[in-house]
Amino acid sequence: MAIEVELDLLERSIRQLQIEWDKFFGGIEKKPPNEMKTRVEALVRKYSLAEIRNNAARFRYQGLQARYSTMSELWSKRLRAFEEGRPMGVHGARALAQVAAPAPAAAAASPSAAAAAAAAAAAREVRVKDPAADSGAVRELYERFVAARRETGEPANVRFDSFEKLIAQQASRILSQKGAAAVDFRLETKDGKVSLKAKAVR
Repeated sequence: MAIEVELDLLERSIRQLQIEWDKFFGGIEKKPPNEMKTRVEALVRKYSLAEIRNNAARFRYQGLQARYSTMSELWSKRLRAFEEGRPMGVHGARALAQVAAPAPAAAAASPSAAAAAAAAAAAREVRVKDPAADSGAVRELYERFVAARRETGEPANVRFDSFEKLIAQQASRILSQKGAAAVDFRLETKDGKVSLKAKAVR
């Protein structure tokens, strides 16, 4: 199988694994997606020690590897928090209720639809309380932003330090001007362009 095809498979697998983790943390699935995680890790390891002669493919693999490593660390932290009964941030069940709590009537009529809506909202948003301390959240938002731009065909060579500075500036401004406790960032794609939207959380 050509390496480009396998990298496409790896990218899709990482994206699907993220969705499955979001379902678990949102309460839709009862068990964490450990089997899928094992399969994705095998795909990541396959080229970790191999020589990739194609520069573009090697660069893409390194980006996917870094993305998976960052996301895997975040999932592990959230899983530990889940098992210990601590708040888990934007992907936790408690935060899900705050981010996208359905109306009581709607929840009673369709609990599965309400849970799916909450999970979808959590998947779109990343919460930042302190730009300096929430480096993991900023890194996750960056990985999503780069992946979204790559999918739309936009240049994906965005420097993390520049992105981090932008998020810090926006979050600090909203926190001070709006008197907010945190800022929820989400990605929006319109007319083939990816943009960041920020919302104050009181």
